[in-house]
Amino acid sequence: MPEVAVIGLGRVGLPLAISFAERGLTVLGIDKDAERLQAVRGARMPFEEPGAQDALNRVHAAGTLTVSDRVADAALADHIVITLGTPSFSHIEIDISDIRSALDDLLGHLRDGHAIVLRSTIAPGTTDFVAGYLAKHRGFSIGEDVFVAHAPERIAAGRFMEEIGTLPCIVGGVGEASGERVGALFSVFGAPIVQTTPVQAELAKIWTNILRYANFALPNLLMMDCEQHGANVFDVIDLINRDYPRGGIAKPGLTAGTCLRKDFAFSEERSNAPGMLLAVSRVNESVPLFLVEGMKRRLGPLNGRKIAVLGLAFKGNTDDERDSLAYKLVRLLERELADVSVHDPRVATPTPPFEEAVSGADVVVVAANHDEFSGPDVLRVVAELAGDDALIVDPWNSFGAAQVFAYSHELMALTNGRVTLP
Repeated sequence: MPEVAVIGLGRVGLPLAISFAERGLTVLGIDKDAERLQAVRGARMPFEEPGAQDALNRVHAAGTLTVSDRVADAALADHIVITLGTPSFSHIEIDISDIRSALDDLLGHLRDGHAIVLRSTIAPGTTDFVAGYLAKHRGFSIGEDVFVAHAPERIAAGRFMEEIGTLPCIVGGVGEASGERVGALFSVFGAPIVQTTPVQAELAKIWTNILRYANFALPNLLMMDCEQHGANVFDVIDLINRDYPRGGIAKPGLTAGTCLRKDFAFSEERSNAPGMLLAVSRVNESVPLFLVEGMKRRLGPLNGRKIAVLGLAFKGNTDDERDSLAYKLVRLLERELADVSVHDPRVATPTPPFEEAVSGADVVVVAANHDEFSGPDVLRVVAELAGDDALIVDPWNSFGAAQVFAYSHELMALTNGRVTLP
């Protein structure tokens, strides 16, 4: 019989299930995606996560991780961890339908002693809702019959295997006994366990992401201000940060991803300052349009222009395309009747080869700061393929020339002739 069941084998759930299994627990992973289940049964990671494939190979050989497509099977385990998606509706309302559906599937199978852990990002009050739902429909006494807690996932994409054993694990239990039960489960990873209340755990998680989202909006807005005033955003950022104890502004870029684009809505839904976080979102969401307008100011109409977009992932060195602003950029360019060619060597979506995408391009946009698109050597290839007069759009400063908009011959002169900003 499994000791732990993980419902949802996505980018949060599958690495977690593997990590539990690596530490000697018998784990049942549950997902309704048949292709994903087939991949896990065949010891093949369905997405990129450094170190996860080797770990999956080991737990597959040990037989400590099995999978199922039935949520009710999770009740075979003592601990049930829910890692399902929690999107927001377009009108700023949290959608917990997947979690509620899982609870309905489990209701008739839960027994005394079960611990239900919400690992998904959730709005304040959701953990108490789950506890109340179980009490209402099954008559359980939470903290005595069954145990409910929120143990939020705070690991960055691409760092799961490294950070699962180092980042403090927040546990917000409904009652002391729930916190202790779930804390004991997650203690197998060796990271510090921090006990708190459910709502404080929920707030800590969503505001971790809101903080990052707001921090990235500042340099993006600064980039737009610099364009308006004819200034260089990278020079201004250097002036702000250099040897100044109260600096620390980040660099601009396409700020996106599932967590950052939606999690502000978990606070905005019942905010005491409605619109504040929507303004942060609006800044980040406007970066693709800012880049398109910048191209038009320099080239005129984009109708018939070949524009190469490098990168579809939401950030550098990942294969995760979910909620990537690169897709918004492509759609905006297509509405300008540009001929868009896309290349990304990491994502699952098939794209043309680098040379095909860039050759003869009027504009080359670095949309994801992958290592494959970084440095003066890559810039040299881009200049050779696209030509000296190609406009290079590099909000990430991936080429090291410290220019958001510049022509390839200008960037070649800058990177060959002077020390560039880090």
